[in-house]
This record gives sequence, C-alpha cells and structure tokens, in this order.
Amino acid sequence: MASFIVEFPLKTEKYQEDILNRRFETGRRIYNSLVNVTQKRYKEMTKTKRYRTLLSSLSESEKADKEIWQQINDMRKQYNMSEYSFHKDVKKMQRHFKDNIDSFTAQKIATALWRSYDKLFHGNGRKVYYKKYGELNSLEGKSNKTGIRMINDALVWNGLKIPVLIDYDNHYEYQAMQCDICYNRIVRKYVRNKYKFYVQVVFKGNPPVKVDAETGEIKHCIGNGDVGLDIGTRTIAISSQSDVKILELADRVQDIENQKQKILRRMDRSRRATNPDNYNEDGTVKKQGNKKVRWNESNHYIRYQNELRELYRKQADIRKYQHECLANYIISLGNKVYVEKMNFAGLQKRAKNTEKNDKGKFKRKKRFGKSLANKAPSMLLTIINRKLGYFGEKLTEINTSEAKASQFNHFDGTYTKKTLSQRWNDLNEIRIQRDMYSAFLIMNISDDLKSFDIDKCNGRFENFYRLHNLEVDRLTGRNNLSSIAI
Repeated sequence: MASFIVEFPLKTEKYQEDILNRRFETGRRIYNSLVNVTQKRYKEMTKTKRYRTLLSSLSESEKADKEIWQQINDMRKQYNMSEYSFHKDVKKMQRHFKDNIDSFTAQKIATALWRSYDKLFHGNGRKVYYKKYGELNSLEGKSNKTGIRMINDALVWNGLKIPVLIDYDNHYEYQAMQCDICYNRIVRKYVRNKYKFYVQVVFKGNPPVKVDAETGEIKHCIGNGDVGLDIGTRTIAISSQSDVKILELADRVQDIENQKQKILRRMDRSRRATNPDNYNEDGTVKKQGNKKVRWNESNHYIRYQNELRELYRKQADIRKYQHECLANYIISLGNKVYVEKMNFAGLQKRAKNTEKNDKGKFKRKKRFGKSLANKAPSMLLTIINRKLGYFGEKLTEINTSEAKASQFNHFDGTYTKKTLSQRWNDLNEIRIQRDMYSAFLIMNISDDLKSFDIDKCNGRFENFYRLHNLEVDRLTGRNNLSSIAI
C-alpha cells in the first residue's frame, strides 16, 4: 500500500519534554532487555550442529535452496526467533511500563529488533547491537486508533496532549491533512544543544502535488523518455534527450566535513592533555588487558562533542535535501530511469590482499568508505525509486557485469578495458568524457538489460554529443573534482 510521511513540529512544554525523554529511555531499556533475551536463544541455536550444517549447505541458487531455507526457518521458529515470538516477549516487559509505553508501541520496538535479526540472517549484518544511552530517538504506533494518535491537530499518547504545529496556509500540508492517517511516529532531534520533538505522520496513498505559491504551477512533474545514470562514489553522470550533466553528489557536504576534521583534531588534543597516563611514548593508547580504558573528559572536550554532534545533524539534513532536489530534476527528464547495479557495501570494505604499485610501495587498503558515507549515493537511488513509484514507475537496474558500459564502444561494438584514471574516451577521433558516455549507453540499454541497442545509440548520438559539449563548456575553468577531469 502506498504511503507518504509529513513531519510536523510539536509545541511542547518543559514537563512534556521531560515525560517524552523518560519514555524514550524506557523504550531503549525495553529494546535492550529484548536483545538480552533473544541473544541467548540465538546463541543456543547457532551452537547446534544441524543449524550450522544447513547454513553451510546453502548454494547460490535460491530455487535449489528452497527446501533448505524452509528447514532453517522452521528451526528458527522452534527457537522462538520470529517476529511473533518477539511480540510475545515484549508483552511481558511492557506490563511494567504501561503508564508510559502502550502495547502497540512496545510491539513496534520488538519489530525494530526483528528487522536487525532479519538482516543478520540474510547476510546483511554482522551482529545485533544494544542501544546506548540516547541512541533511541523515535517511537511509533501501529495505527491512529490507539497508542500514539493525532486527534484535532494534537498528539495524544498515554495522558499527554501536545499541540501539533500545522501550517494550513501551506498547500502541501493542507492537502496532506485531508488524507487518512496510517500511524504516527514521535521523533527526537538534538538541535543546537537541545532536544526538539516532532511527529511524523504516515498518511495513506500518494503525496499531494506540490504547487508554486506565486504562480500556481505544479512543481516536480515527471518527464517522458529514457534517462541513463552512471553513479559513482562522489559523482553522477546523467544522460537524457533534453540534457546531459555530470554533477558532484551533495557538493555542500564537503565544507561541513572540513569543519568536522578540525573539531576532531581539537578533541584528540584535549583528550591527550587530560589523559596523559593512557598513552604510550609513541602516542598509541596503552592496552589495559581485560580492563576498559577510562577517560576523563574536560569541559572543552564536552563542548567539542556537542559541536560535532550538531555538525553531523547539519550534514545529514543538507545531504538529504540535496538528494531530494537532484531526484526531482532527474525524474523531470524522463520516466524510464536506468542505472547500473552497484554493490556500495563492497566498495566500503577495505581491500583484503596486500599489493604493491609500480614503484614497489605498498598500496593503501582503504577504499571508498569515507566518500560513500559523505555522499550517500545509495540514498539518492532509493529516493529516485520512491519518487518514480508515485507515478507508477520504478528505477531499473541493468546487468553491470554483462553490459560493461565503461568498456563499450557503440561505433564498432568492441569492449576495451580502461584504468580508473582514464577519464576520457577516444571514439572515432571524437573525445568524450567517460562517465557521461557511460550514462548515454545506459540510457540506450536493450530490453534484456544486458546489451545496448545500437540503433538507438546511433540515432541519439548526435544530440548527446551536442549536449555533452555544452556541459564540458559549463564545467571548464571551474574547480571540479579530479574524477570529473574537466
């Protein structure tokens, strides 16, 4: 079922903030207690020879493994490792906190833990973690009929009644409030050294159409035609019939990253000055055996911590905003959006093998972890897919290993391997930026999503080359990223 979220600020009094903070802490303790209970079962299950044998017998073929997966799931149910079992466990805990946490909210806490186990079971996680103090910052209900509810522009929850600030002069918010409410989520954000509270209302259906307040025109319409995306760790190349671009992802994030590095260096200096006995002569931290290293934190250090926390929040907000704007631009170019299937998690990992370069020096094992954390290309693709879904379309992933967009030449149908540093292609004495040409090829993918439609490539190349040159002219003379090579 389609749904969308609108976030509204809460007009809280001091005593209401204290109650909400207490409830967030209670929710965290329930979550950690549930982790305690379920971890014992999980460890007992993984110790059994049968479970380990079933996991080791899995192959890459899902069809062949259907019976094995059925046995694994049956065994997990036998050890009460299921969402329903988690709900039964949390029901016993919730009774002690019923004045603060209702049963539906407690079930959603259990569901959040189940999602962590589900990721672990399917190889997308390494461990289920406890939540530290202050880490749980959202609580949600299951419907608008009980628990966390919105009634007459007020948030009502277990004796609390907090006004919700809704701007009915805003066309989008007014239209959203006419839709049926699915459920509500209370969110706590640490803004400028203070907690602020919001309610995220999950509405049924598609979001309202945004309208320009001055002209009355509809914003963010979807285009018609093919769009190819060549996304990297820091840049994205876009190719369509009407425009060709190569852009840095979330370019405003880097300024904040530089500020973060300065604060981290100040924190390190402060920590070393306050805890000289915790360091060896070479500057490394002393090992205390099985004991935990104890750190004294000065007032300066705590202030730097709060500044760093605020920068992380700003960085996340700016990144999300820029991705939303870029996604709106991309879907305005066309309704059929194609992108190579990317394994961003693999790009984050450090290289396993130790290698040397041509000069005999060891290559660095680190890869693209920091770039991916700052630019979040996977988040952009998720946003594009969500926005396309409002119009009945979806983001189409092509087969990267078979299509090989970065190696293909549509003029002669050949594949040529290139080094990562080779940023330009020479095609029939025509010089083309590599990423933009890859986006052009992805735009002209065949229906099988494994090969390129040569007729489309030939028919659209002249227009692409004209738009490509306009983009090169736009970027010439600017301080661009080295990977753009313009």
